[in-house]
Amino acid sequence: MSNKPSLQRAQFDQVMVPNYAPANIIPVRGEGSRVWDQQGREFIDFAGGIAVNCLGHCHPALTAALMEQGNKLWHLSNVMTNEPALALATTLIEHTFAEKVYFANSGTEANEAALKLARRYAQDKFSSDKIEIIAFNQAFHGRTFFAVTVGGQAAYSDGFGPKPQGVTHLPYNDIAALEAQVSDKTCAIMLEPLQGEGGIINATPEFLSAVRRLADKHNALVIYDEVQTGVGRTGKLYAYMHTNIVPDILTTAKSLGGGFPIAAMLTTSAIAAHFKVGTHGSTYGGNPLACAVANAVLGQVCQPQVLDGVRQREQLFRAGLAAINEKYHVFSTVRGQGLLLGAVLNEQYAGRSRDFLLASLDQGLMSLIAGPNVVRFAPSLIIPETDIAEGLARFERAVASVVA
Repeated sequence: MSNKPSLQRAQFDQVMVPNYAPANIIPVRGEGSRVWDQQGREFIDFAGGIAVNCLGHCHPALTAALMEQGNKLWHLSNVMTNEPALALATTLIEHTFAEKVYFANSGTEANEAALKLARRYAQDKFSSDKIEIIAFNQAFHGRTFFAVTVGGQAAYSDGFGPKPQGVTHLPYNDIAALEAQVSDKTCAIMLEPLQGEGGIINATPEFLSAVRRLADKHNALVIYDEVQTGVGRTGKLYAYMHTNIVPDILTTAKSLGGGFPIAAMLTTSAIAAHFKVGTHGSTYGGNPLACAVANAVLGQVCQPQVLDGVRQREQLFRAGLAAINEKYHVFSTVRGQGLLLGAVLNEQYAGRSRDFLLASLDQGLMSLIAGPNVVRFAPSLIIPETDIAEGLARFERAVASVVA
């Protein structure tokens, strides 16, 4: 490796559309929960590619699955099915409420499919004016125009002209507001069981029960966006499994491929029947390479020791963050579940989450934010305890530098 690689961060500004503002470092290699940049500098990864790298970097089971499938079959199109897609769909059905699976490439695409299916189901089964989709403030469901409109953050959806109609936003966890809004014209209620981008906010059990009860009362579907919470992130395979509330449609992506792009929409046979041949589709959805890797991911994550380990690691994070906070008094609380955690900045440090992210990078730690007031952590589900300890030590130094 040369001391001055030819591909520099400055080149991003010359060749890339400027909708991202990436950090100055360029990672070139990863192993487990450690990453190295062009200069060979090491970072501990508490970000996980935004809750994607659920088994860390270059997990041997995933690289083996990719290499094996790469020597067999890359792509067919959906004119034909393939063995990895059939195997993955079967595994998802065996481990969830689902009876039918639709594959896509990203969480956005899975959510787009879920929303279209909910609308089509209501049109076919009830009436043409049953179109309302109820969603929640500060939600995030992706960046297609339909999905970003349903997401409750105007900063992402404004400025593109007229939006898709029939979407209502309500306060998250507000049962009274939901009761006042749901009607027979509601076709779906869409929510994250734990809001991610909106600030790592847990749904209350009472709120989830109300969503299910009111949807049933008015013949509406419940859509759970588990793009960020799914595939072991909360200590269960999917977050809905922590309660007795079961959605009608569930979307999953991010960790499903462990870093390889894949997504899925899960639902029942009765609802799935309304996506007849030609109703919806995806060129790459169900790609053999992606499905082979996702099969390997589930083979690892579904092991009880992995899911139990998530809950154990959560306690290590919470204890470590509490110890840091006792010394520096920067957080008001730590929210979230499993290994999707948000340290909420108190009033003194409100609006400064990015300062903590940048200070962490300076100390050799990759972290995340969830809005201006929350530092977010979404590491590998199997991150070694030694890496948790070292990463928290680096984070403490970062906090000290911000506070100083």
